Amino acid sequence: MTSQTNSADGDRVPAEDRIPVVALDPHGKDHHGEAARLRELGPVVKVLLPGDVMAWSVTDHALLNEMITDPRFSKDWRNWNAIIREEISDGWPLIGMVKVTNMVTSDGQEHRRLRKLVTQTFTPRRVQALRPRIQQIVDELLDELPSHADTDGSVDLRRHFAHPVPMQVICELFGVPAGERPRLQELMDNIFRSDLAPEEVTASQIEQYQLLARVVEGRRRDPGDDLTSALIAARAADPDSLSEEELVGTLLLMLSAGQETTLSLITNAVRALLTHPGQREIAVRGDADVWSDVVEETLRWDAPIGNFPFRYPLEDVEIAGVRIPKGEAIMAPFSAVGRDVRQHGEDADRFDITREQRRHLAFSNGPHFCLGAPLARLEAALALPAVFERYPDLSLAVDPDELIAVPSLFSNSSSTLPVRLGT
Repeated sequence: MTSQTNSADGDRVPAEDRIPVVALDPHGKDHHGEAARLRELGPVVKVLLPGDVMAWSVTDHALLNEMITDPRFSKDWRNWNAIIREEISDGWPLIGMVKVTNMVTSDGQEHRRLRKLVTQTFTPRRVQALRPRIQQIVDELLDELPSHADTDGSVDLRRHFAHPVPMQVICELFGVPAGERPRLQELMDNIFRSDLAPEEVTASQIEQYQLLARVVEGRRRDPGDDLTSALIAARAADPDSLSEEELVGTLLLMLSAGQETTLSLITNAVRALLTHPGQREIAVRGDADVWSDVVEETLRWDAPIGNFPFRYPLEDVEIAGVRIPKGEAIMAPFSAVGRDVRQHGEDADRFDITREQRRHLAFSNGPHFCLGAPLARLEAALALPAVFERYPDLSLAVDPDELIAVPSLFSNSSSTLPVRLGT
């Protein structure tokens, strides 16, 4: 039963109507400050999104983990009341993360069907086979870093290393022609931004699908040993297994997620080590396993995706005593739960690569666990030690407080990472 209380005028007010509302910053200027405020307000909080769209946020690690593995919560945007009531326009700045057709926004049998088509080709063995090529890309980009120095001698490590590593890997994996990649990178970045004007959102979405349709058509004419060609072959063998819209939607998902998470993971890990010299010393003096610890602690402490949309209850549900009606949107706040003291201890705010227990949800959990997690982990585990081995005197070129956040409710990182390479 929903808990209630007496208001000043004697009426009984449902507990969920007394839940505080936090307006989330579409510019993402302070993800962790915002996440801390959400945690302080309780395990279930209302959040206000751009366009005065209301949603919920579950800030407790255990409760969020329970929710994202509960089949009563759908990932299909067609179950969202606001969509059903036509309150969300196609120019809404978050629409590219919500109203798409792929495995992330499907449930049950449909989700298993779409996921299976990718997992058949995107196997752990195939990911591990990429190791030599990833290492080659990393080494080449590190060789080129000095040539990208600005007049003050600084180099933007995010732009010239953290971004091109995963972008080049995922584009090669899916057979994206080199000529399409620069614009594709800009369009993929737009998906995660939450500060775009409606006309920019609409134009970007149209161009995304046009570009990916060209990629599909090119691979259809000239198939290769890439995952786009494999998906096309699966569709040709059984047209009912994958519609053309689902094919392009799957490509959109894999290309966007395949670069954004790793980009921010590498950026955040380098930033963390440069601002925690004691932890850096442990990392550079350790063996290969310690870099895995760096990756996992960064995923917990500074999750690349700060918030992730949405789940929609298929019935009225109760979480921590709060009733959430059927069809309302619930956000997964990975920045908030990553520093939940109930899960990670009283020192949850501390970056510590020697931490014994750091089970996190940065790649989600359950049926929707991130399919690209092994690739992201491999890329980061190769890129990070290589940076500090090649440039042992690496340092930030600006005060950490001067770093500007990516303008996003979703991506949690700095938009640049100016460094000095040292001698």
